[in-house]
Amino acid sequence: MDFSVLGPVTVIAGPPAAPIELPLGPAKRRSVLAMLLLRPNATVSVEQLITSLWEDEPPAHARTVIQGHVSRLRAALAEGGAEEHGVELATHSSAYLLRIPESLIDTQRFDQLTAQASPESAPGEAVRLLRQALGLWRGPALTGTVASPPFAAAAHALEERRLSAVEALARAHKALGEHEEAVRALHPAAVANPLREGLIAALMLALYRSGRQSDAIAWFHRTRQLLDDDLGVDPGQRLTAAYQEILRAAPEADGPQAGAERAGAPGPSGQPVPSTPSHPQSVAAAASAAAPVPELLPRPPAGFHGRGAELAELTRLTRGSAEPAQGGSGGYPQEGGIALLTGPAGVGKTGLAVHWGHAQAAAFPDGRLFADLRGFSGGEATVPAEVLREFLLALGTPAEQIPTSTEAASALYRSLAARRRLLVVLDNAGSSAQVRPLLPGGPNCATLVTSRSRLDGLIATDAARPVRLHALGTEDGAALLGALLGPARVAEDPEAARELVALCDGLPLALRAASAQLMARPRWRLARLATALRDERRRLALLSAEDTGVAAALRNSVARLSADDAQLLRALGTGFAREVNTAEAAALSGRTPS
Repeated sequence: MDFSVLGPVTVIAGPPAAPIELPLGPAKRRSVLAMLLLRPNATVSVEQLITSLWEDEPPAHARTVIQGHVSRLRAALAEGGAEEHGVELATHSSAYLLRIPESLIDTQRFDQLTAQASPESAPGEAVRLLRQALGLWRGPALTGTVASPPFAAAAHALEERRLSAVEALARAHKALGEHEEAVRALHPAAVANPLREGLIAALMLALYRSGRQSDAIAWFHRTRQLLDDDLGVDPGQRLTAAYQEILRAAPEADGPQAGAERAGAPGPSGQPVPSTPSHPQSVAAAASAAAPVPELLPRPPAGFHGRGAELAELTRLTRGSAEPAQGGSGGYPQEGGIALLTGPAGVGKTGLAVHWGHAQAAAFPDGRLFADLRGFSGGEATVPAEVLREFLLALGTPAEQIPTSTEAASALYRSLAARRRLLVVLDNAGSSAQVRPLLPGGPNCATLVTSRSRLDGLIATDAARPVRLHALGTEDGAALLGALLGPARVAEDPEAARELVALCDGLPLALRAASAQLMARPRWRLARLATALRDERRRLALLSAEDTGVAAALRNSVARLSADDAQLLRALGTGFAREVNTAEAAALSGRTPS
């Protein structure tokens, strides 16, 4: 006999030449067997089974229902020859026990195979063992069981074990130098789990080692965007480390001969090749001889809709850079544009900037640069020197020719940009000072800066033109819910959908968090979540997961306030209604109205 939960819950009996799948009956009966298989040779109480089988209030006769399912399972197992294989479904007071040799259960065989694999010390044998283990999977774990939190948690735990085996298989292929095989192992899992940072980091490095640097960088920016959109967080240490490793090693892609020439080693004729001068104009001229076209922009945000007025305004403000103009050199005018996209946390600034950048790709044939400045990310902000190094590498500057000082690196960057039509997107800026060294010098370059702050200094000194991004309107917010939950679920209760948009203040981040709550509870109607969100004391908790989501995004904004401003905000939150006039705020803070 063979018992499977790594996919549909099934029992196969009979000789290997003519196997027979035993009829297990409806979902609740399969779920009883699945719960027993998850805890083989251990008792499972009737209360545990009731909790697992009914997400809502169980019926009064739940015990009788479970007894009936157990009785029919015994009969099905007996017909399959359970006794001959040492399998027995026994009753112990108010609990059940499935006695079974663990080798008959696919989860146990999977664990044994993965435990024997040593990807680093014995990679060849590990590849064989891990492929055999992963071959036991026939689809999502526990398929065919009821949709309840206990089974969802068990399926998630099993999937985590599968993904760990995939990552171990990739490490074994890496140890063997089989980087393409590592990519083939990791890619399907990464597509299905786009927020699993360790998996994406491993795929990025495997892609780079396979000679696919642009694909590796694209995966980083795609994942960074998803983390920001879906969770409101930045890439973690492992993903960031993989990205930086690729950028540091990027010049090696030019080939060993190019590296030797850069170092002043003998060239093809045997004579030393002079090193390139370090003066910014000289380096820029050398780099532009075979300039790459950098594409650091993250992938377009999925499901983007609306924002027509803001998109048109961005195009108008950067018109000098984005469209040919009469009388300019090459059809382009002689003055670059800086658009400053501002708005509160979670309003969708990054998504709008990236969407616009892709829509305007034809206007920037020399490439598109992107950097997350981490101005409101809760940790340390990105220093300009790090971004300049990344930009200069992307623009073709050899690593050893990048100046160490921020001022010199910025001058070289401006020299390179002066010859090109580039789009530069500086996301999540914390201050004007952080942005200024990263502004390109070319008249045909456009710069798009996003920030939660107004950055008045950038407007005053660099003629940045502000675009304020507001929350989504009712119709656009409901459309976003429909894109996430499916239009049918929203259409069945449009009034509740509109209320959810209002309770979420039209913030895309909040609407995505609300959708996550509903997707995890497919039986809930939209009105049920709306009722829960009406309680302002519970709202942030419902729109957050652990330390991500709306609460985390707001904390990062509040952390930027001065001590006096933070104290005033707390007082306003507890002492006043949603709106407060200037005189009341002045009285509370002990300041003058001005």
